Amino acid sequence: MTHTFDSTVLREYDIRGIIGKTLGADDARAIGKGFGTLVRRAGGNKVVVGYDGRVSSPMLEHALVEGLTSTGVDVRCIGLGATPMLYYAEASAEDVQGGIQITGSHNPPDYNGFKMVFQGRPFFGADILKLGEMAAAGDWDSGVGGTEHVDIIDAYVDRLLQGLDGIDPEVLARLKVGWDAGNGAAGPALEKLAARLPGEHHLLYTAVDGHFPNHHPDPTVPENLEDLRSLVSAKSLDFGVAFDGDGDRIGAIDGEGRIIWGDQLLMIYAEELLSRTPGATIIADVKASRALFDHVTAHGGKPLMWKTGHSLIKSKMKEASSPLAGEMSGHVFFADGYYGFDDALYAGIRLIAAAARLGKTVTQLRGEMPAMLNTPELRFQVDESRKFAAIEEVKARLANSPDQVDGTDGVRVTSKDGWWLLRASNTQDVLVARAESDTQEGLDRLLKQIDDQLAASGLERGPQAGH
Repeated sequence: MTHTFDSTVLREYDIRGIIGKTLGADDARAIGKGFGTLVRRAGGNKVVVGYDGRVSSPMLEHALVEGLTSTGVDVRCIGLGATPMLYYAEASAEDVQGGIQITGSHNPPDYNGFKMVFQGRPFFGADILKLGEMAAAGDWDSGVGGTEHVDIIDAYVDRLLQGLDGIDPEVLARLKVGWDAGNGAAGPALEKLAARLPGEHHLLYTAVDGHFPNHHPDPTVPENLEDLRSLVSAKSLDFGVAFDGDGDRIGAIDGEGRIIWGDQLLMIYAEELLSRTPGATIIADVKASRALFDHVTAHGGKPLMWKTGHSLIKSKMKEASSPLAGEMSGHVFFADGYYGFDDALYAGIRLIAAAARLGKTVTQLRGEMPAMLNTPELRFQVDESRKFAAIEEVKARLANSPDQVDGTDGVRVTSKDGWWLLRASNTQDVLVARAESDTQEGLDRLLKQIDDQLAASGLERGPQAGH
């Protein structure tokens, strides 16, 4: 028995495809066989499995579990829930050696996929390619594993609430917060969490619905925050928090309806953490604002710029012993009092905690941030065969540039006008650009530099590509 995956399915950070076209039950079974075999060969015998609210998720779960148990691995099924609940189930149980969450994250409803953790570390890149090689060769162990169904949602909510330990209950009781689950997998845990939180909490769209009838569950897109903004305004709330489809990315707005972007949230978390842990290393991806790196330095921390990608950031955190990291996309990772994975529900709790400990409102904290002029993430289609080559060409042309050129992930160029970034997406045939300045004139000059570099490689910033 062998299996061949569609060429688009095995990706850098996860496995993802379109149900009925590039991804189906046979693929899920083969993933289970490969992953189960790797767990067995590493001396393990138990894997935990969860799934999100997509219509296709139960079908994929059934086939995945079949594949896992066929290798002799036992499976603990935790059912429907957010991706971080699966990470929690893996991290908090000593008898588990791996975890798989079936999730399409923030992709359209006909997509689905898998996020994996192996012996406490992210499973990505070469690990994922290995599953493809094993399937092509039929290199799978065989055995008979068992399954058990365990409900962990209450234990998970208990753990989330520990993020508020030591905070004056009277301060918490005065809070008024809006929450938008976007009909994603975080809804059930959010309902239980809000019911136990002090203060006043207003919830939107907690019913899990894989068709996403109210708005798409991607909190980095401003229009997806409109319902939350209306709620915060109508009820005069302190701030609002939104989640993506599988609950590992956070979006937020302050009491005035201003968006608090991923790097701005990290500024708030970093300020609070550094007040308790001076000198800590705080990691952010190459798309983050200069204001964040300056803020970390100003509060006595060590800023570290790293590659975009949740698996890459998690790995770097372990290497640098960093207690906090984050990405523009809303992945925030807390290893300070937590497990180091990206959990948007916990990030919501830590936003409450940060404001309380700093003695400021979220609106105040957002208002104190410097007004930077920056572009959103500009994404445009570039042929797969050209995207990495073009970045190398840009690097070569800038080898003797008087500006500061950082090649951590793509090219990030800093000059007196500010900075610009050009990088290749690891998951799509897309180049990503971003620029930031103090003035509109400066921003225009930076964008011209990007366009000049693209032109020199025979490319242009074409129409915007989706995620």
